[in-house]
Amino acid sequence: MAPDATASPSHRALARRLDGLNIYLVGMMGAGKSAVGRPLAEALGYRFIDADVTLAEAAGRPIAEIFSSDGEETFRALETSVLNGIASWHSLVVATGGGAVTRPENWGHMHQGVVVWLDAPEAELLRRLSADPTHRPLLDAPDPAARLEALLHERRPLYAQADLTVVQDAGLPAEVARQVLDALPSVLRDPRQPPGLPD
Repeated sequence: MAPDATASPSHRALARRLDGLNIYLVGMMGAGKSAVGRPLAEALGYRFIDADVTLAEAAGRPIAEIFSSDGEETFRALETSVLNGIASWHSLVVATGGGAVTRPENWGHMHQGVVVWLDAPEAELLRRLSADPTHRPLLDAPDPAARLEALLHERRPLYAQADLTVVQDAGLPAEVARQVLDALPSVLRDPRQPPGLPD
């Protein structure tokens, strides 16, 4: 763990302001949601949950198998069920699946917490995905780059509904986690601050 990702007094103060609100990381596959989520959770004293891993464990089979045997709609219904369960917990950093934003019900669950979009450039996403051996069913296409571009075009307006956008490029996960930590206060109200007074 990089030293700058560990808890500090300012991070503990931020955790108190969050008051148990879950943080949901959204973004395209390859945006680093799981990699960033771990140091972010550690800094806040939160637990980290990867929604895709939780879904696969609940279903008892890999996501790629769910896609191939039951189709994307069944997968999305399972994903919504998992997010519904997660929403009843607190003090979590949740890495969501790249397509979680496509269902309005999921936004209902995620907006109970703070939604952070990890926005990475298309070229960086493609570089990371090319180097990652994980099977991505939605990129099973003759031209994965064109498929990624189409998915980005479809999803960017949905990701933009997040409470906070952190634009990142090739930074290390701990550095991006630091960016999120630095930006979070901008979307939180200090509970001690009377309404109408400047921060």
